[in-house]
Amino acid sequence: MALAIGVDIGGTKVAGGVVDEDGRVLDRERRETPGHDVAATEAIIIEVVSRLARRHDVTAVGVGAAGWVADDHATVLFAPHLAWRNEPLRAALDDRISLPLVIENDANCAAWAEYRFGVAHGQKVAVCITLGTGIGGGLIIDGAVYRGAFGVSCEYGHMTLVPDGRGCACGNRGCWEMYASGRALARDARELAADSPLAAAAMIELAGSVAGLTGPVVTAAAAAGDPAALSICTTMGRWLGRGLASLAAIIDPSIFVIGGGVSAAGEILLRPAREEFEHSLTGRGFRPAAEVAPAGLGPEAGLVGAADLARRYT
Repeated sequence: MALAIGVDIGGTKVAGGVVDEDGRVLDRERRETPGHDVAATEAIIIEVVSRLARRHDVTAVGVGAAGWVADDHATVLFAPHLAWRNEPLRAALDDRISLPLVIENDANCAAWAEYRFGVAHGQKVAVCITLGTGIGGGLIIDGAVYRGAFGVSCEYGHMTLVPDGRGCACGNRGCWEMYASGRALARDARELAADSPLAAAAMIELAGSVAGLTGPVVTAAAAAGDPAALSICTTMGRWLGRGLASLAAIIDPSIFVIGGGVSAAGEILLRPAREEFEHSLTGRGFRPAAEVAPAGLGPEAGLVGAADLARRYT
């Protein structure tokens, strides 16, 4: 059975794994992402791949990058949360990785994994939303990854949801990910802590400090029943649902798959998201509504999809 390595590069972590043809992860490596240093990020990728390749006989490597990957499957045009700007990533890695190598958008990889092995298997039109530091997105239509004319489609997180809203790392204002992402959860928690330390006391205690308030801290506090954290997560869930309704008006998918690290909050986020989606959907009551489902493969979907695509592309 052919094995491939998948590497998932996010705003905070580089996760690698050896994946078999059934989508099972047989071995893993994980490092923090030195996001502001291009050379250091590439060195981490090479280290992760090298360690895994020494332990397994693999045929190809797929790298899922959190950025806009051109249709050459080689160049990262832009990454809002990393330092890549027109970065020839495959060329930078080729000389030091002696295996066939494919570069793909990380959310495309996650979407493909859910289509092949997860909750979107067999769906005609599947939209995958990855909730992490920002929002990533992928689209599978009739068994193929949709990439657009230039390879940079489905950057759902950067559609404008609030005209003249909060500034985003992409250069625009009011982007969806400024209201429905791990970064949004952390920002809202810190703003609450500044306005009302008593209301945010449970989250601050869990984090150790106001500066330590992160998305995972907020979702953990919400899962423990903290009212302030639950309110923040509910608000984010509603923003998530509004964005899904906008996408449904354009794409008309059969399923929305919600993945990424923040999705670990589960129904705390998904319940208000579904309610807001149904409330905001155009033509509601007179059209079929897409299912809104949690991802089946968890945080490893990106690396599983990267490995599987590498087998197909090479």
